[in-house]
Amino acid sequence: MASPRAVQQAYSLLAQRYIDAVGSLEHVHPDDLAFLDRHLRPVSGPVLDLGCGPGHLTGYLRRTHADVTGIDLVPEFLQHARAHHPTARFEPGSILDLDVGRAPGSVAGALAWYSLIHLEPGQLDDALAAVRRVLAPGGVLVVGFFDGGEVEPFAHKVTTAYRWPVGEMSRRLARAGLVERERVQRAAEGDGRPHAAIAAQAG
Repeated sequence: MASPRAVQQAYSLLAQRYIDAVGSLEHVHPDDLAFLDRHLRPVSGPVLDLGCGPGHLTGYLRRTHADVTGIDLVPEFLQHARAHHPTARFEPGSILDLDVGRAPGSVAGALAWYSLIHLEPGQLDDALAAVRRVLAPGGVLVVGFFDGGEVEPFAHKVTTAYRWPVGEMSRRLARAGLVERERVQRAAEGDGRPHAAIAAQAG
């Protein structure tokens, strides 16, 4: 089973390369920013960017939300994020331990943009359950992930990652008490892989 520590170490080794490759909004598809706007801009209350990486999406969310916190395991990412997005708050942490020390129902919105991809299938339910516990009723979670025909691992450039069929991800969300509101899928473009995103609401 993949440990948070192992994932953190893998990203720390390649942190600057990762920051250079994807750590700014110019690397985010306009349709993805529009998707975040549709579902996270309207929420009122604290918002978490789970697995925030270099913090570029945290900074984007901060434009419309006063209370935004980016959470990540990788010290190098947090250092970069604090330097480049000083009006947002950043904390070390794992999505698997999200509800430790955080009150149930205390969060209005959450983003998990490609931060679930390294979780093995058996870990995903625990992560989604932790997110659901901190979301207030009606709170929104947006997830972005690699689309695929079946749940399967592949050799990601950093460490093993998983593809998820969008229907199966939706079922996992529902199992955690998060009801799908919208999904989008996009075929592979250039060197990229097929993409999917789901917005789901806590019941």
